[in-house]
Amino acid sequence: MKCINKKRTAFVLSFALLFSSGCGFPEKDSPVLSEAYDIYETSKKYELISADDTSLRNTLPFFASGLCVSDGNDLGTKETSSYVAEAAGVFNLDTKEVTYAQNIYKKMYPASTTKILTAYLALKYGDLDEILTVSELAADQAADSSVCHINAGERLTLRQLLYGLMMQSGNDAAIVIAEAISGSVEAFADLMNQEAKALGALDSHFVNPNGLHDKDHYTTVYDLYLIFQEAVKNDAFLELIQTKEFTVDYLDPVGMPLQQVWNSTNKYLMETETAPKGVTVVGGKTGTTNDAGYCLVLLSSNSKNEQIVSIVMKADCRNNLYYYMNELLYGFSGN
Repeated sequence: MKCINKKRTAFVLSFALLFSSGCGFPEKDSPVLSEAYDIYETSKKYELISADDTSLRNTLPFFASGLCVSDGNDLGTKETSSYVAEAAGVFNLDTKEVTYAQNIYKKMYPASTTKILTAYLALKYGDLDEILTVSELAADQAADSSVCHINAGERLTLRQLLYGLMMQSGNDAAIVIAEAISGSVEAFADLMNQEAKALGALDSHFVNPNGLHDKDHYTTVYDLYLIFQEAVKNDAFLELIQTKEFTVDYLDPVGMPLQQVWNSTNKYLMETETAPKGVTVVGGKTGTTNDAGYCLVLLSSNSKNEQIVSIVMKADCRNNLYYYMNELLYGFSGN
């Protein structure tokens, strides 16, 4: 279905002089907003009022002109095992269509799919060759946490940490990256929220760079699509999500060499799960917590070589996550 975002932006300008009710122009000493729009220039620019200058006509692109959009209604769920997950969506990046929708605007916990945004911001604002030192905070992760097994004082490049972030799903790597980009986790979370809104992800709020559970850390299937489709425009990001194995050589606190091998958590890449015929999986990001369930954001191409983003959130188990994803890829990817 062709889409228009559920939150359609509407600009409304109303001018009224209600002399009969005693309402008039503001008093001279009324407060003035220092960052307010210039009402005449803004209105003219967006053709909200009549203007003689027509040079801008048809030259300002609509925000969602290059996006898949939806009215928010479920689509295709009766043809799948949708009961195994709480939300899902399939988005054709070439035809700009939402071909499958299950609760795509419902508030969901993203778990480690959060790291898509973290990687996007690191690539946008960071220096991939900068050498970063693992902090005590980054190294202090819970015993059952998904980590890269890096310790305080060890030194890695931002590029290496991004592989650990996206392949190993390292919560420790996420903290190092956040501190390097913004100085602190809190400041990085502010950046995450600013950038998410700039991408149109208005139903999301982030408080950390790794997706560890917090009731105030949430997103939607549609917002994840918005973030992911922007991230995959970056060749370095594409390289991250499609790498199966990465050998990292780095230094301990006194400069001695260390080495690890990181493997992808994506079962399609590791060939323990097979995509339907005609579908080629490029890569993506997994995520799992008790509250988020099993999540997967995936980039694939169909038999027409169209790019497909498919997302499943809060599947009830890992096997059903991939079973359901295969249903979506088979029936709704446009083969």
